[in-house]
Amino acid sequence: MSDKILVFGHQNPDSDAIGSSMSYSYLCNHRKFGQLNTEVVALGEPNEETQFVLDYFGVKAPRVIKRVQDEGVDTVILTDHNEFQQSAEDIAEVTIYGVVDHHRIANFQTASPLFMDVQPVGSASSIVYRQFVRDGVEIPRELAGLMLAGLISDTLLLKSPTTHPTDLPVADALAKIAGVDLQEFGLAMLKAGTNLASKDGDTLIDIDAKTFELNGSKVRVAQVNTVDIDEVLARRDELETAITNAIKANGYSDFVLMVTDILESNSEIIELGEHPELVEKAFHFELKDHHAFLAGAVSRKKQVVPQLTEAFEG
Repeated sequence: MSDKILVFGHQNPDSDAIGSSMSYSYLCNHRKFGQLNTEVVALGEPNEETQFVLDYFGVKAPRVIKRVQDEGVDTVILTDHNEFQQSAEDIAEVTIYGVVDHHRIANFQTASPLFMDVQPVGSASSIVYRQFVRDGVEIPRELAGLMLAGLISDTLLLKSPTTHPTDLPVADALAKIAGVDLQEFGLAMLKAGTNLASKDGDTLIDIDAKTFELNGSKVRVAQVNTVDIDEVLARRDELETAITNAIKANGYSDFVLMVTDILESNSEIIELGEHPELVEKAFHFELKDHHAFLAGAVSRKKQVVPQLTEAFEG
């Protein structure tokens, strides 16, 4: 096996998964002390929002892999995730050297000690930025842009409740290095990710989706961001057919789809599966025809997954 370490974010990578992994790999390779031999890869193709950012800064997307050992490598660093079902297919069979993340720790164990930097901040990219500063490594413009994009994406331009107070100066610093106007760039990239008309139902429900093990149930939670929520809801029949097919194909007990209005900061919830009563309990609403409105909800991490976890495990 090679001594190379692969660095990657989660499956169905978003802007933070791509930005944090690309930036962290660069940092590991350029530290004055403790340099590593790393390569950034991805567990999927970038979505439209992320591709907009990559094109904006003239950066090529990382190559895509599925299995680590197929690359002749047995050691990895994870960014923006830690749960095994969200990672590489053979993640349980390789050595995890380190983790940089801002999510809950779940379904995760290692045979050996590792480096972990897990903080309750708005993005994994925020953590990587702080490590650049700590280690005294200069940040290239394009990586500053990618980390900024990760922070903007995960916090909906610093409006999400996942935004930590320390993320605000991080965003300002990264915008300055990247040479962009924070608000102008942020709105442009978020809108680039809401071009949904050309996507079929199967694609829409998989753009930003993660699987969670909740008290023995395999729950898929997906999110679609839009500036026209009615346009997406007009396709409910198509979306529900795609969800039903995904449940059958992958053995999910439940599939929860958030359709989030990034301008009004609300979400519509579509739920199909075995436990609608637990989803109703989680959000204190009543599903009508598999559908309900969830006021003020924009964050899967803070406003959906913890509530589902409590309801399923309570």
